[in-house]
Amino acid sequence: MTRDLWRDLGAHVRDDGVTFAVWAPHAQDVQVLGDFNGWDGAGHGLARDADGVWRGRVDGIGDGALYKYAVHGADGVWRQKADPFEAWAEVPPANASRVFTSRHEWSDDAWMSTRPARRPWAEPMSVYEVHLGSWRRGLSYAELATTLVPYVAERGFTHVELMPVMEHPFGGSWGYQVTGYYAPTSRFGDPDDFRALVDAFHTAGIGVILDWVPAHFPRDEWALGRFDGTALYEHPDPRRGEHPDWGTYVFDLTKPEVREFLLANAFWWLEEFHVDGLRVDAVASMLYLDYSRGPGDWVPNLHGGNIDLDAVSFFQELNASCYGRFPGIAMIAEESTAYDGVTRDVAHGGLGFGFKWDLGWMHDTLGYLATDPLFRGQDHHRLTFATMYHHAENFVLPLSHDEVVHGKGSLLTKMAGDDAQQFASLRALLAYQWSYPGKQLLFMGGEIAQEREWSDERSLDWDLLDTDAHDATAHAGVQRLVSDLNARYAANPALWSGDHSPGGFAWLEADDATHNVYAFVRRADGRSLVCVANMSGATWDSYRVGLPTPGPWDVVMCTDDAAYGGASTDPVRTLVADEQPWHGQQHSAMLTLPALSVTWLERADG
Repeated sequence: MTRDLWRDLGAHVRDDGVTFAVWAPHAQDVQVLGDFNGWDGAGHGLARDADGVWRGRVDGIGDGALYKYAVHGADGVWRQKADPFEAWAEVPPANASRVFTSRHEWSDDAWMSTRPARRPWAEPMSVYEVHLGSWRRGLSYAELATTLVPYVAERGFTHVELMPVMEHPFGGSWGYQVTGYYAPTSRFGDPDDFRALVDAFHTAGIGVILDWVPAHFPRDEWALGRFDGTALYEHPDPRRGEHPDWGTYVFDLTKPEVREFLLANAFWWLEEFHVDGLRVDAVASMLYLDYSRGPGDWVPNLHGGNIDLDAVSFFQELNASCYGRFPGIAMIAEESTAYDGVTRDVAHGGLGFGFKWDLGWMHDTLGYLATDPLFRGQDHHRLTFATMYHHAENFVLPLSHDEVVHGKGSLLTKMAGDDAQQFASLRALLAYQWSYPGKQLLFMGGEIAQEREWSDERSLDWDLLDTDAHDATAHAGVQRLVSDLNARYAANPALWSGDHSPGGFAWLEADDATHNVYAFVRRADGRSLVCVANMSGATWDSYRVGLPTPGPWDVVMCTDDAAYGGASTDPVRTLVADEQPWHGQQHSAMLTLPALSVTWLERADG
């Protein structure tokens, strides 16, 4: 099998008819049935080739035809199956496959021609994570192209990350239980409508990352499970083939054909849909044989350990081949453990991902800000600990959908204190995130200080921005802050060029637990930015901060500014560093630190 499997398998319009090809090596018989033969496949049997692929042709049909395979399994049971390589499907809960040939004419040549030269780890990356079905309910791909795209551009994000768009029967899975790995969900339009959405993002200068789920798949009778009457796509041993947390099947990565199904699928999205990267879901569940399993419920590897060596080699092949064929993309791992070498190059024994989500940073930071400011001194280390390991991997700092569901509350309501303190803390959190080493990811709604936790069954609460709404100024202020953070971030290489270099970050003050103050400097390409965070509930007047160079420094950002919904209406905009050594620097300046705020300083002369 080849990495472009979709060109051979599946349904393809050729001349005046459609060819069908499906891998089912243990099947006794396979027929194709659809709306063209009254859903009776008796007259349209397929022939098996030496590789276990069943092939055939139906004349007189074309794009839009609905079909399934009737598979007479090795166990003697007939099953109607959707095509594993379906390019389009019926709108759920219907589940037939649909013949589709793309006719989209791409207009993103300028974007695609420059992508191979990009180095995502050394460039700005601020990611807006989106669930397409609930950003605004009821919008099609075409409507999202004219609403979501300009919105993301106005906010200044460099990328969107779309929660899984692959076809899935249960909307409440948010797309993470995939049945149609090669089909964009038909809920919002056809595959070319989705291509046009990607095209629109690229035209606006915005990259597109897709969530991708190779860890597991659902048990639906008509989908991949028991496809030919055997455990074909899933591992036959339940200790490796069934996921105890999710009630799903686990792909059998010991089979070359299953690996190629997944590897070709990654290529499919990168090549056929021009996406700019994949965020691989639930990597830890694949890496560890004992993930969520007790003694006796898992099988050690050949060395007696708990690492799934097949998954390791799969990730290495995935990343090496994707980066080799599509330079300039970003392969991102959602990996929640301390597994060593997630973003290390494959040639040096790593998994080869470009980035890893820093879930430790997220957990520590949100936990700290949920603590009453009066008691934060005892947790001061929670905002400094991540710097002990932040050069170990290339990190994305995620404030993702996972943190605003299942009773966890919204980002705003996670913050300690009354309404004003919660808004101030959220603004401080966002500015701290944007200034900390790593790339940023913010789930939709965080930028407007959504009050309710997220639900896929309703739109974001856009009415919070209505001028007559309660706290409308505060919500609009957070939105304005995010736009300004992205603009400042993109303009200063100190905030992104040195994310993963030891010289790109240095603490100025990491130990002031009494005042709950943190200060650090970011450096790159001759530029510096000093970030000072006051995470206490008190304003500190005349707080001295060490500065790398003498002369004037501009206050380019303060999250307490009235423009962002804060209390500062006439803040000091320029400071002059004097000759007093402080914080290990030869120069310093006094400044006022509003309660629950972050201040950014840049050299006045650049």
